[in-house]
Amino acid sequence: MKIIPGGKLKKVTKIIIWVITVIVCIFVILNLTVPFFVKKIVVEQIEENFKEKASLDGINITPPFSINLINLKIGDLFHVDRVSVSPNIFGFFAGKIVLNDLALVNPVITLEQYSDGKLNLPQLEQKGKQPPVYITGLVLRNGRVIFNDKRVNPEGFKTILGRINADISRVMFPLTSVKTNFKVSADFLKTDGQKIGSIIFSGWLDFRPKAMDGVLTVKNLDITYFSPYYGNFISSKKLLSAKLNTSASLKSRNNNLDILTNLRLSDLVYAREEQGEGELPELSLTRNALDFFTDTQGNLNLEFDINTKLDNPNIDIAQLKKIILKAAAKNLANQNPEDLIKKINDNIGQFKAFGKGLEKIFKDKK
Repeated sequence: MKIIPGGKLKKVTKIIIWVITVIVCIFVILNLTVPFFVKKIVVEQIEENFKEKASLDGINITPPFSINLINLKIGDLFHVDRVSVSPNIFGFFAGKIVLNDLALVNPVITLEQYSDGKLNLPQLEQKGKQPPVYITGLVLRNGRVIFNDKRVNPEGFKTILGRINADISRVMFPLTSVKTNFKVSADFLKTDGQKIGSIIFSGWLDFRPKAMDGVLTVKNLDITYFSPYYGNFISSKKLLSAKLNTSASLKSRNNNLDILTNLRLSDLVYAREEQGEGELPELSLTRNALDFFTDTQGNLNLEFDINTKLDNPNIDIAQLKKIILKAAAKNLANQNPEDLIKKINDNIGQFKAFGKGLEKIFKDKK
């Protein structure tokens, strides 16, 4: 082991001190000048592109080279406490905008859908050919999305996703790979902040060979909150209580996406509804079939497979109903035969009531 002479050691120490001093000076100068000159430019560019009033409390730079936007607000659409991003210098020389480690802390997005189906999203103008933008990693902490739907309710129906956390990153090797690992979690909330369920989605995705492997899990979701959307699709009777637990395995190879789903509806409690005099009993094969296949505890367990395309996933509602009914038929063997016979008799009675209702209507018309 060689020992560095005292004179050379002093020189090395001085060089290190000078390098550190220069780096510190550069960051001090940047933090003094960038906020003053760049802040106004950033706000003006945001307002010009989004056509919304924007505000920004400050900009700073932290080692090694991370640009931080503090308290950014864009109209009523978006607000975030801090945005951090590390631009890749080599990307600029290649004519691309490459952003490493984009991080958002406490972002809030407020979306509104009007009665005509349009969203309050700004129409971004295309000004000539823009350089491609690549984001190599995304970290999101404690996000929140508020969706106010005036299409299902003129006064607005709010769906809130809170405590959103996301970690999305491209694999490092090989360098040419675009395979991306992801993990996203969030809670469903009522307008008063009460938790009504949670969702977790994790796995990997590679758009080049159109392949993926992921798991989507929904836990203890109170689906009665979303009754304006599903109406009487789940049941012909009004639901007072219902919990949804779902686990879906998503696998794709060569763009062929297979979604194997295990769905469990539990704690199903129905409201008692009295039929008015002279009214025809409602009869829907699909909805009554779903009621028919629940067990005595009011639980419905289904396992079904959906096949679609990764680059253009499309699930037809009519086809989905058929898939669900086919899956429901499989669990009949697990039910008590006596309970099954009782349900059959109840459904036969419903058909008889429907027939008698029709008979009475035709008699009244004569």
